[in-house]
Amino acid sequence: MSRTVRVAAGTVAALACLTACDSGSGSGTTPSSSAPSSSQAAGSGPKVPSPLPTDALLNDPCSVLSASEATQVGLASPGKKDTGQLTGCTWKSTRSDQNSIAIRPLPQNKGGISDIYDQKAQSAYFEPVTIDGYPGVFADIQDGRPSGTCTLWVGVTDQLAVSVIPQIGVGDNKNNPCGLAQKFATAMVGHLKGAA
Repeated sequence: MSRTVRVAAGTVAALACLTACDSGSGSGTTPSSSAPSSSQAAGSGPKVPSPLPTDALLNDPCSVLSASEATQVGLASPGKKDTGQLTGCTWKSTRSDQNSIAIRPLPQNKGGISDIYDQKAQSAYFEPVTIDGYPGVFADIQDGRPSGTCTLWVGVTDQLAVSVIPQIGVGDNKNNPCGLAQKFATAMVGHLKGAA
């Protein structure tokens, strides 16, 4: 595993821990998995227009892009399922093995994208965006954008956010990893809409 991959995976895990672990920090509101608390129901992040199907995303994250959709984004298909601390999928670029995009759905964060919004103060960058009608935000606790890494969070339901993280070692996209993250996320949301 390359250093960039380890740093990005660690960043996702750290932000996931911040959001998941923060609920027990003495704030008095511990969200339950069965019924959202009032603070969770209100949430600081935008709501999704309509929940997207998540079974495939959670059980087979590499299925969120067809082979033709992956090719349109410049990725080799199929992606490789990651089964480490956080389940996800990584696709390699068709141009260079030094370039990849990884996704990680975070079901442990029951507040979805609101959990990411709630951690805005800990983020090195925080830039809201809309992905094919769905709420997204470029945010991470470390700013890897100058070195070709960008984290985009996409709300697919009000209880589930997905991280999209390109890691670009060479080529034009190294200077704009967030643009590539947005292109991938748009294809992913379109695919999930088609599965609805």
